[in-house]
Amino acid sequence: MKRLKLLLFLCISCSVQAQNTTTEKHFRHLRYNHVSPYIAFAGIHPISKETAETTSHYKFTYNGSNKLTKITNNHYHTEKKHPLASIGVYKMIITYEDNKETRTFFDPNNKRITNDREVYKEVFLYDEKGNKNKLVFYDLENKPMESNWKIASYQWTKTNDGIIEKRFNLKNEAVNVSPYFEFGTTLITIDANGAPKGHYNLNDKLVLTENSTGVASYQDTFDAMYNHVKYTYHDAENNLTMNPWQFAVGEKVYDSIGNNTLLKYYDTKEAFIRDRFVYSNSKITLSKVATQKDSTEIREKALGYLIGLQQLKPGLMNEVMNDSLNKVTIGWDRSTKKEFSKRTTKEQMIAFANSWNKSNTKFPNPPNNQVIILDIYNRIANIKLVSDNWVEYLHIMKLDGNWQIVNLIWQHKDVDRYPKE
Repeated sequence: MKRLKLLLFLCISCSVQAQNTTTEKHFRHLRYNHVSPYIAFAGIHPISKETAETTSHYKFTYNGSNKLTKITNNHYHTEKKHPLASIGVYKMIITYEDNKETRTFFDPNNKRITNDREVYKEVFLYDEKGNKNKLVFYDLENKPMESNWKIASYQWTKTNDGIIEKRFNLKNEAVNVSPYFEFGTTLITIDANGAPKGHYNLNDKLVLTENSTGVASYQDTFDAMYNHVKYTYHDAENNLTMNPWQFAVGEKVYDSIGNNTLLKYYDTKEAFIRDRFVYSNSKITLSKVATQKDSTEIREKALGYLIGLQQLKPGLMNEVMNDSLNKVTIGWDRSTKKEFSKRTTKEQMIAFANSWNKSNTKFPNPPNNQVIILDIYNRIANIKLVSDNWVEYLHIMKLDGNWQIVNLIWQHKDVDRYPKE
């Protein structure tokens, strides 16, 4: 009897330990999904924990039952994300209770925030067979809310053909799949690995029908690494048709580690229309060494500011100063007996250039102006300017091919003008 109790205790103990055991997996990317939140999140391009320590990635955490309980977002690359294909938060926590799955979202300080659908909480409900049949969005007070697509809830019914999806706002009115695509009730097809294959527009009788632009379905193709490589638009006869953005076929080009680098578009005969470069910081091009022309122009603009004051040239001052100029120095507030950052605007500088040195006694003759270029990077530069009166640091920016002063911080050259520290 004692042996039996011991075995029972050990079994229970092992079961509890198994439930409390967590495992982690790391992935470079999330599988793409612009079909429906019914599609489960999945990581693609798996990497080791050691590799993840030095590169952009997502971390998936699983409990002892191998259920996903957390996604930690360490994905640094900045390519545009689809609201259904990204979490848009630092951390997504997933909890399970009976027939319910709850997802909540957090920033790095563990503060509750909204995800890319701009909702605070997602609650999925399951039927007795374990199939998702509903999703409801909630705010911080656990009240139902609408997403940024004006959707408050999704309803799903599993059939032999796939998943029937309906969406509703807070007034229980039917809502399209998204504000920019006119599909109402839809049939979703999914492959054996859980990836979306197609999205079909259905009428009230659940018959395939074309929307007002002639599109009845869009269909997805994934490669062996589950990169989303192709998506196509079709009419009710499954012929290629042009979508509202005037292409029938979209293709994505990826680099060796799954970063989307190029989009290509084709017509209904699969003839090439155009392509579009996909910006991402996964690969960056560094600036070349500044040209002599840029260096010369930067010096001219820095000196132009002083010459505008010294030689009464408001036109030159207007040319070298950007409209957003932020020029500051150390001021003294007599009422508070405290120093403050005192600002001068571009308009004031132009006014000074009109009259400030009208007596020609503000500078020695000839004045001593020194320009020291501290650094140039592509279209921004940092300059030190030393004159007989002031020491100044300038930020100069190249806009539409023209270098202009945008920031300027200065103080009197003679430090005796200020209280001793």
